Amino acid sequence: VQLVESGGGSVQVGGSLRLSCTASRYLLKNACVGWFRQALGNETEGVAIIGRDKSPTYADSVKGRFTISKDNANNMLFLQMNNLKPEDTAIYYCATAPYTCGSTTFLDYIYRGQGARVTVSS
Repeated sequence: VQLVESGGGSVQVGGSLRLSCTASRYLLKNACVGWFRQALGNETEGVAIIGRDKSPTYADSVKGRFTISKDNANNMLFLQMNNLKPEDTAIYYCATAPYTCGSTTFLDYIYRGQGARVTVSS
């Protein structure tokens, strides 16, 4: 199983980025999926999770600005990030697992990508 993130980069405050996660040898359609991030010196936190009822949940810090979505036909996961702030600067990871839907704990997801760096400058 391989997860590969793309779409990271550097943006100004208020800008937007769309992260993509492509899965190989694993179907995301019925899997538990989520986006996590780790800022320098901080622990990894759950940013956007798709729960057991397929509804998304978001960290309070990104509500109203980030949107998680899946493209089942192409086996991809996305994170649309709008109105970016300097505190969004981090490495972002996509993660998936068969049984841990709704968990906000990164290590509960047995398949994890290598990360995409996002830098927001003022």
